[in-house]
Amino acid sequence: MQTICLIIPPSPFLLDERVFISLGILKVAAVLERSGWRVEMLDLSGVANYLDAVADHAAASEAPFYGITATTPQMPAAARIAETLRRVTPSARLILGGPHATLVHAAWRREEELGQLARAKRALSGLEHYFDVIVAGDGEEAVFAALAPDAPRIIDADGRHSPLFLKRGTLDALPFPARHLIDVGSYHYTIDGMNATSIIAQLGCPFNCGFCAGRLSPMLRHIRTRSSENIVEEMVHLYTTYGYTGFMFYDDELNVNKELVDLMQRIDGAQRDLGTEWRLRGFVKAELFTEEQAAAMYRAGFRWLLVGFESGSPRILDTIKKRATREDNTRCLEIAHRHGIKVKALMSIGHPGESRETVEETRAWIEETKPADFDVTIITPYPGSPYYDEALPGDVPGKWVYTADNGDRLYQEEIDYTQSADYYKGDPNDGYVSHVSTDFLSAEALIRERDALERNLRALLKIPFNPSAAALTYEHSMGQTVLPSRILRVSH
Repeated sequence: MQTICLIIPPSPFLLDERVFISLGILKVAAVLERSGWRVEMLDLSGVANYLDAVADHAAASEAPFYGITATTPQMPAAARIAETLRRVTPSARLILGGPHATLVHAAWRREEELGQLARAKRALSGLEHYFDVIVAGDGEEAVFAALAPDAPRIIDADGRHSPLFLKRGTLDALPFPARHLIDVGSYHYTIDGMNATSIIAQLGCPFNCGFCAGRLSPMLRHIRTRSSENIVEEMVHLYTTYGYTGFMFYDDELNVNKELVDLMQRIDGAQRDLGTEWRLRGFVKAELFTEEQAAAMYRAGFRWLLVGFESGSPRILDTIKKRATREDNTRCLEIAHRHGIKVKALMSIGHPGESRETVEETRAWIEETKPADFDVTIITPYPGSPYYDEALPGDVPGKWVYTADNGDRLYQEEIDYTQSADYYKGDPNDGYVSHVSTDFLSAEALIRERDALERNLRALLKIPFNPSAAALTYEHSMGQTVLPSRILRVSH
């Protein structure tokens, strides 16, 4: 039996790392298990001294393959893990997959097609410095290509015509994520007091928001939905196996699924059959939200929705190609309120043309509409987003400039994503960092505007900040060869 060690890096930029389970790598683990592989799962979420855990396990393990998933903010930790593995087990093959690899590859592919800049090429070369194989796109089939003796440096599964690309009809045939390979009980999340976990019902988002990464990646752009029956089957499995009655749907926009009302009816039917009540939470697109959807979602158990309104400024909404107007956003909140569903408004500042006036429009809109919760982030141009891909070199070395269709500009610092994660979201207690500026607001001014906006509105609307949680500490001693089950689990 062949062995592979899969690793979930820590996410120290989050207030609490043990909230949402990383499902993508657990789906890959499930496919490997089904094919007869022995999978070691190293879950480093919330582990402060995670490199000690990596070194101890690598010294004891005989796994010749290590697969690491990483979002862009997780890349500094992923790079440090790769360095540790190189030192402890130099002959092992290191494989990187996940969103960041996919985004960088998509940005590089665009550069190659246009014969233009080398910004993404440098980012891709940086990944190749740490990893033997880079997997771009869906990993469930691509992982076997990455494990082959003659595996290329880059596995491109991010194309609709690739045999490695997951088609809509194949999603139901995949096993559910291998949650048994992590300590599910150490993750804590509730929806209206009910113990909850995350689930993914569909893949992809078709919209073209200027700040959003993945616009050039078919994996992240092309909608692929699971059948309603398959989604409900997983919910029932999680209920009977772990006792979950709460579910966070981690799809980009639930209501791009034309079968949403049917799905809600089936979810409602399942809770009735089981004699229980669900409590659900998920994302919707504001301009697509309807009374019929809201009524069906409430009956199914939805009590919270998250909506990326982004801005209260009509100019900014138009600049970022959000498609939803300020009026659409207000109507979405009103519909949800009428049906007893609370809304968390996801807002962002730092877009091209952002000024004190546009920030004030955002503040005024939040005060007027009074969402049940909100957050305000400073945007960062990720590889694969128009802000990143379409930026041109500025007059100052290391500075890039994106120009929107209306002429508004966004100035960006060059970021080495394998080294820096301070741009992501920030801790309200420690402060934000901005690597962007506009024609009207410097990076420092954006931070001041963001902090004042959130602080003042939370005080006015009486919405507390989310609490943080202390990181775990892995206790190790000389000669120890087995990590705690909270960190390491192995299939048999």
